[in-house]
Amino acid sequence: MAIEPIIIEAIINGEKHKAENQAPRENPAHPDEIVGYAPLNTKEETVQAIDAADQAFTEWRDTSFDERINRMRRAIQKIKDKTPEIAELLAREHGKALYDAKGEIAVSLMWMEFACDNVAEVLKDEEHEHDGGKTIIARDAIGVISAISPWNYPISLSTIKIAPALLAGNTMVLKPSPLAPLAVSKVTELIAEEFPPGVLNLVHGEAEVGVELTSNPKVAKIAFTGGTETAKHIMKAAADTIKHMTLELGGNDAAIVLDDFDVNDEKAMRRLVVSNFLTAGQICMIAKRVYVHESIYDTFIKKYREAADKWIRVGDPFDENVTVGAVNNKKQIEFVQSLIDDSKQKGAEVIKLGKILDEDLFEQGYFMQPTLVLGADYDDPIVEQEQFGPTVPILPFKDDEHAIHLANKSIFGLTSSVWGNQEHAVKVAKRIQAGTTMINTAAVQGLDVRFPFGGVKQSGIGREYGKEGLLAYAETHVINMPKSLDLPYIPE
Repeated sequence: MAIEPIIIEAIINGEKHKAENQAPRENPAHPDEIVGYAPLNTKEETVQAIDAADQAFTEWRDTSFDERINRMRRAIQKIKDKTPEIAELLAREHGKALYDAKGEIAVSLMWMEFACDNVAEVLKDEEHEHDGGKTIIARDAIGVISAISPWNYPISLSTIKIAPALLAGNTMVLKPSPLAPLAVSKVTELIAEEFPPGVLNLVHGEAEVGVELTSNPKVAKIAFTGGTETAKHIMKAAADTIKHMTLELGGNDAAIVLDDFDVNDEKAMRRLVVSNFLTAGQICMIAKRVYVHESIYDTFIKKYREAADKWIRVGDPFDENVTVGAVNNKKQIEFVQSLIDDSKQKGAEVIKLGKILDEDLFEQGYFMQPTLVLGADYDDPIVEQEQFGPTVPILPFKDDEHAIHLANKSIFGLTSSVWGNQEHAVKVAKRIQAGTTMINTAAVQGLDVRFPFGGVKQSGIGREYGKEGLLAYAETHVINMPKSLDLPYIPE
């Protein structure tokens, strides 16, 4: 049944703003269906949004924590009430399975509630009485925040920025990805309705919008989730005004399966498969390369294939039997396929996993059957690059030292995982260069919003989630009141 396309508009200073031009967003499972249209805002409209946020900041920064929290809690309830329709819109425009879309909203709400519960305590003034007098450590709002979110988890990777920024007293201009702009805009609209005009603004558009958001002198901080190459341009654009930054970037996350891993643990094997192929592999923190101890390698591959064939069911996101939906866009399919083809040409074995539930739909939409790549070299592109799609190479290693070397031999360091006896796994985990290492689980299954998340090396700067994710949106302001107002070494 055809669905009437929705029309998204920018939100500037509390009002919807109709743009002259709009961009269509197709349904990846049914590319001939237009799900909706998002505006193509201009540089001038982006400046208006930044100006509105700058003006709103003068009053918003002085509001109480109680007021900010109450407003955010009202927004949370509105999102909860509309979760079914938001999830359906997200699944339709993104391609991810409906259960996956609902899970993304659940994680978003979990974080927003954590932020509300903890922001007043984390950002309250600290008063210290000491021999030298008294010192207050205040947590001041930073100012106007430019937030740029990606297409793979558009709602959670926007609310991860919106909630702490507004609760800390900042104002914001958000720009979602044009590859998943609709559902996140609906969520942003629900939140913006609960706040004064200009506190939360929404724009869409091409490069000129992004350039303005990252270079405008009224922007005090940039919060960006996306690719490392894009982040390099953002840092250059922000350099002239020395902006604060939180960057959560790409990852080529390693999973290490130790010799004491139980290959007959069906639940653990399923967690591994899910950590490779949830959201069709389009998650920054998913396990993208798997290293297995050579002593269990052959048995592991057999058990892994059994688990994958049992769990992976590719098809329409709205089919309740489907576990893997469509890939978000054609360009991503072409990139992932190029990595697979390169591996084949170099002699690797490519094994298709799982079942396709509807062959006709599969041929029509942006679908890829998940694949396992065996026999790749450690330096092959499919191992060294972030695939961001439904394929995974599995390679053997000799011993712990070899595995740690392979895991760390990367410009990235977002997340990683170690599988096996817990004590042994923790020893290995402590030597891996990553922002987060999970034990006997990986990807979203091992995420906990109560603790910080972010990358090392070229996987990012700063942390989101946890108390650190709240502190990231506040300036530390030290107020000293010394007992003695004169220095002893200054002469009369």
